[in-house]
Amino acid sequence: MVGWKRTKGIERIMSDDLILLERDGAIAFITINNPAKRNALTLAAWGALSEVIETLEADDDVRCVIIRGAGEKAFAAGADISEFSNKRANAEQALKYGDAVSRALHQLQNLKHPTIAMIRGACTGGGLEIAACCDMRIASENARFGVPINRIGHAFAAGELRPVIELVGKAVVLELLLEGQILDAELALQKGLVSRVVPALELEANVATTAANIANGAPLAARMTKRFINRISADLSPFSDKEITESYEPCDSDDYTEGYTAFLEKRAPEFKGK
Repeated sequence: MVGWKRTKGIERIMSDDLILLERDGAIAFITINNPAKRNALTLAAWGALSEVIETLEADDDVRCVIIRGAGEKAFAAGADISEFSNKRANAEQALKYGDAVSRALHQLQNLKHPTIAMIRGACTGGGLEIAACCDMRIASENARFGVPINRIGHAFAAGELRPVIELVGKAVVLELLLEGQILDAELALQKGLVSRVVPALELEANVATTAANIANGAPLAARMTKRFINRISADLSPFSDKEITESYEPCDSDDYTEGYTAFLEKRAPEFKGK
């Protein structure tokens, strides 16, 4: 991408045309690649997204994942409605389709690596669901958000509701779904849909800096932090003794020793993920 500060050069890892996976050092990029249709997602694209996330889950060298849309017009404009007549034409087909969507969203929300949604243009429907499953959402001032399914006659699938409700709460979700509003970036920020809004020309640089800040941190600690935050979000019951013990496991790592030693020596730490 123009303006991206590359370290070792971006390497293509996987590609099925609709979902691309690339790496630049410890930072991975997932690109939703259907710009002619504002990155609308087909059933095949949801399946490919699942495969890409599985690949990243198994890669301990990754420290941060950036999800973006190809081109300048959209992050992702939701499902590709042109295939509904043959792949989502009735409740039975819609359930099968929804299973693929829910699986990908669950995998993304629970991916062990920190995730950032880099949002420009349309972020609607399934695109908003993907963004909601990321740990951070950084939006360009030209971004737009909504889930206008009231214009299609389809309810928000039960398996897809949780990430959005966890992000902004029941009241905002009802407002989005029942009115079918499309929100501009500033209003989305006010309602908690995004972490920050930046000028369009600064989006890539802002995301790059954020990803570098994450990648320069201790990866084992970041994964543990994300794991327990997800646990609290899904289940407010008290932590078990086993979970409490596990939360201190990073203190047995080389990274922990490196972290406090670097602090005492007044130098930047060099974490190895071990």
